[in-house]
Parts: sequence; structure tokens; C-alpha cells
Amino acid sequence: MTTTESTVAAASTMREQHESWLLALTGTPTAAGREDRVIAWIERWAEERPAALLERDRAGNLTIRRRTTVPAPVPGAAHELVLEAHLDHPAFVVERASDGAAGREGLVELSFRGSVRDPYFVDGRIVIHAADGAPRGATVLEATPAQPFRRCIARLDDAGPGVAEGDIATWDVGPARIEGGRLHAPACDDLAAVAAALCAFDVLLEADIATPVRLLFTRAEEIGFIGAIRACRLGTIPEGARIIALENSRSFAESPIGAGPIVRVGDRLSTFDPELTRAVAQTAAALEAEDPTFRWQRRLMPGGACEATAFGAFGHTATCVCLPLGNYHNMGDLERVESEHPAKSAVAAETIAIADFHGLVRLLVACGTHLSMAEPVMVLLDRLERERAFVLGEPVPGAGDPPPHG
Repeated sequence: MTTTESTVAAASTMREQHESWLLALTGTPTAAGREDRVIAWIERWAEERPAALLERDRAGNLTIRRRTTVPAPVPGAAHELVLEAHLDHPAFVVERASDGAAGREGLVELSFRGSVRDPYFVDGRIVIHAADGAPRGATVLEATPAQPFRRCIARLDDAGPGVAEGDIATWDVGPARIEGGRLHAPACDDLAAVAAALCAFDVLLEADIATPVRLLFTRAEEIGFIGAIRACRLGTIPEGARIIALENSRSFAESPIGAGPIVRVGDRLSTFDPELTRAVAQTAAALEAEDPTFRWQRRLMPGGACEATAFGAFGHTATCVCLPLGNYHNMGDLERVESEHPAKSAVAAETIAIADFHGLVRLLVACGTHLSMAEPVMVLLDRLERERAFVLGEPVPGAGDPPPHG
């Protein structure tokens, strides 16, 4: 085998491994406050890598960093880079199982933690993932808005023991699978981003990089950024860190699935740090210049909100990179539901393009190896003024002149 053939074979093997992690994670049941199964998977992943140090903060958020001690940054050195994603997905949590009373056999009371529109609930099919691992099918009979979570009643397909308080229930959309170049899975949002962060970090563990990189996996994002807020208050994020929040964001016509990962400039609540956003965009543009097959997008993505907004509110430097997502929050045919408001609609597996996923991993590796903050915009403006103010018939500002913005 030639060197080129060996390189191609190694790259193919790595892609297969990354896709296996993607399938495993996006098929793992999870809910806000009940992220245990995903956390256990990540813990096993970290245990297999002696160079990776996994820690938890008091809120249960996970961080993973290189185990070797990294010297404190010197003046002018790059600050730590944090790749962040959340561990939960909109799902049900069992509040009370059948008490055996007449007429209530096989009924289960659940709360829904997350945001899904009304037409998807009544008669919706769900799978309850019991603690012993045995899945139980059920149908939602009632769904009543309540604070802070929607309350639902479901009937099990078959009565019997095995369902307990705290069990997770997910929409019945089939297993995670790759078909036609796309991943179809119960929970792309945000477990595909968790997988991408782990894939990139695995590559970076073998690389000689000057900038320290860590992963941050937060809990309970789908009910209001609770894990991210706690991470900010607990000091989980290193001072001066640059945070790239990773998301799966609802795709629109101007942000299509298959056109590459998206450097997200903001969400429906805020815009993100402009200098860090520009640095990530320049890194993506450099990848495209080296390899014209690399695709990426730069968009606002106002269909939802992400944790970069929370981090920015607490004074951190943060931006977002996301994957364009189909069937957002498992809501199939969402455009029709929004326009026609039908009484009933069907849930569906979330979808992303496999090429977009691999592109995200590649972009994160590039950010981890050579992300450099772009020249501040004001420096660029000052230089342009010095070079070109003569066209206005004014003296050209000299080096000793005060800056025009001073």
C-alpha cells in the first residue's frame, strides 16, 4: 500500500469511527435533568483515553481537557478555547406510573421538558425507556399545558410492571440510522454536536497545539439554558476563555441541509461576539481556500436561541457554529403546521447531512489548531482612513494623530 493509499484508508477508518459515535449518541434517550445515559457514554469514552481528564461541576455539567498540565497563558497568548454543546433533547419524564386503580390500569403521567407544538401530542406514539433497559410503547391520550412543563397522560400498549418515576420517554421515530447521505435520529439536537466535539477533541489529543482546548457539556438547555447559567455562576468556564457553542439549528431555505456547517452570527435573542465570529469564519474560509470541496455557511439562524446568548450575557466571549437541522425538535412537516394550524400532525426523526457533520468536525479541529483572533475592525478602519482620506481633500492622518474614534 502506498503512502497515499494508507492516508486515504486511515481517513476512511476515522470517518467510520466518528459516524459510529454519532449513531450511538443520537440514539441515546435523554431529557433535561435526566441526561444520565449520555453522561455514562461520555464517561466510558473518556476512560478509554488516558490523556483526557473528565470533571463535573456542582450542577453536573461535564468538562473534558487534556490531562497534562498547561502553563498559565502569558500576555498576548491565545486564551483557552471551549467547545460547548448540551446533553439534553426535548422529551418526556415519567412523573407517576399506574397505581392499579380501576380504569387507570396501564396509564402513565408524564411531564414534557422542552418545546414542541400542540398538534404533535394527542395520539402521538412514544417509547418509555425503563431503567432496566426494556422499552415500552405507549400512546399519548391527553396533553395539558402547565407550568413549568406540559402534563401528559399516556396509555401503555401492554399493562404490567417496569415503568417507574423518573424514566425517560421519547417520541417513537425509530432508531438512529444513516440513509441517503443523511442521519435520521431521535435526537440530533444536540447530541450530534456532542459527537462532533468528541470527534474533534479526539483528533486534537494527538496534535501538537499551543492553545489549550476543553469541552463543556451542559445540562437542561431545552428548558432555558439552566446548565449553562449554572456553569457561568459556578466559574466552570475559565476566565478569558473563547467559547464556541455547538448547535443543531432549524434549517430554512437560506440555510439548507447539505450546504455545510453554519458559522452562526446570532439567534432570535442576541448577536454573538463579532471578533470571535469573524475568526471562526476566517478559519472556515481558509479551509475552503485549501480544499474547494469544503462547504460552510454564515447565517443568523433566528429560528431559536442557543447558549452563546447565555454565555455572552455573563460577559464571556462566545459565538456559535451549528448544523442545519430538519424536523426540528422531531416536528415533522413543521412549515405546514405553522401555516395551517392543523389539529394533528406526526412526529419524525430529526435529520442532518452526514457531510455537514464531518465538515463541522473538520472546522472544529482547525479552530483548535490555528484559530487566531482576526484584526479588530477598528484597526482596519483606522488603516483605511490613513491610506485613503486624501480623496476627501483632507490631510492624511499621521502616526502621531489621535485615533479618529478617540
